[in-house]
Amino acid sequence: MTPAERHTQLIKAEAARLGFLQCGIAEAKELTEDARRLEQWLNKGHQGKMAYMERYFDMRIDPRRLVPGAKSVITLLLNYYPSEQQSPEAPRIAKYAWGTDYHYVIREKLNALLAYIQQEIGAVEGRGFVDSAPVLERAWARESGIGWIGKNANLLNRQSGSFFFLATLVCDLELAYDHPFRTDHCGTCTRCMDHCPTQAIIAPGAVDSNKCISYLTIELKDEVIPAALQDKMAGWTFGCDVCQDVCPWNRFSKPNTEPYFEPIPEVLHLSLREWQALSEQEFKRIFKNSPIIRPKWKGMKRNLDAQ
Repeated sequence: MTPAERHTQLIKAEAARLGFLQCGIAEAKELTEDARRLEQWLNKGHQGKMAYMERYFDMRIDPRRLVPGAKSVITLLLNYYPSEQQSPEAPRIAKYAWGTDYHYVIREKLNALLAYIQQEIGAVEGRGFVDSAPVLERAWARESGIGWIGKNANLLNRQSGSFFFLATLVCDLELAYDHPFRTDHCGTCTRCMDHCPTQAIIAPGAVDSNKCISYLTIELKDEVIPAALQDKMAGWTFGCDVCQDVCPWNRFSKPNTEPYFEPIPEVLHLSLREWQALSEQEFKRIFKNSPIIRPKWKGMKRNLDAQ
């Protein structure tokens, strides 16, 4: 066994111990084809008002610009699929936001993994990223053999569906690389495209953020949601799970075992009227460690008023 193979075994075993669903590894390089697709998507204005998507383009397509001397991109999945359901009277909230903000949870695990690598292997430089840096997480998951990018633009995995978070650890350690995932297992299925309430999936693998309910309820900072889309929100007040809920591959989803993702009771049980009766102070107290705090109370009030 080569040092790279031995180190890879150590890393994947520790990732599993930390609770990650899967771990794949790819060679750090420029993602030329993904760069072309990203540029076309941006040129069409499909990023909406997410100006940050236009910044640091070179870093997005080449992790070696993020971590000098980078040799490997480690991609990790963390399951968030819940065992419970929301009350039928509750405003609909995307499942990923039911518990503690995943940024806190995953960042701690990434730091622990990097510390383990440095302890067991030696002087390794690396940086962990959780949806907060210019990294093409889904592309790297594909390159590391974890799955394929489906028609809904989510990463799909044959064993686990898509209800998981993606995280990356870029490091200057040479490892044994997994084979890229080159097969599209969506086939002729178009359920996600057919069921999207706002028809935001404009082509296989391409989402127009300007129409996407997740964008409208979280990223859009306007005073009101566009009138043409308000009657298509389908009860969603923070994010949207429709394209995942209808995906046949998610029949393989299993409830997560992460204590931090235990649902906040108010997410499951508060009715629309109870939500609207919340004060800003109560909102901040209940959701202080939740992703739901992101649009702030003003944004959530706007979303609730659109129902």
